[in-house]
Amino acid sequence: MTVRVREGGLQLEFVGVGRVERLDVQGQPKPHGMALVDFAVEESSQTLLIEIKDPSQVGVPEEQRRKFVKKMQEQTLIHEELVPKARDSYAFLHLMERDTKPFLYIVILGLDQLSLDPALLISFKDRLLKRLRHEGREPWSRHYVKDCVIATPGTWPRQFPGYSLTRISDR
Repeated sequence: MTVRVREGGLQLEFVGVGRVERLDVQGQPKPHGMALVDFAVEESSQTLLIEIKDPSQVGVPEEQRRKFVKKMQEQTLIHEELVPKARDSYAFLHLMERDTKPFLYIVILGLDQLSLDPALLISFKDRLLKRLRHEGREPWSRHYVKDCVIATPGTWPRQFPGYSLTRISDR
């Protein structure tokens, strides 16, 4: 079975997975204060938590693109958006008794229209994983996410050759 999902200007296609669910549905009630990732994809051996940040999609003003780069540089994207979404999604799936497999957190960054220093991406995964494991005074005793992957539309085919990621143009 093939499942296609879309977030902004990016479309993902999953073949042979158990369940694909959009967690962050605009207009649908969710627990107060929770921020959820875009998709949870259940594979046979793990659950993928997928968050898409796509400042390169059609219609995003240049000013918002510059703000996005600044959020990446200042850690705000990791601390205030990505980590809370992973933590809250884990808590949500745990409370729904859907946490029986390890979680892999995938952040897809649509960066094709941004002027970005490549060095910023080199350490991004390490900074994100470090924060996922240590948010407070002490590190979490439980690593609720086994690992994370930072992908772009350009790197996706090498990282996840069994699934497709394409940019959909609304022009």
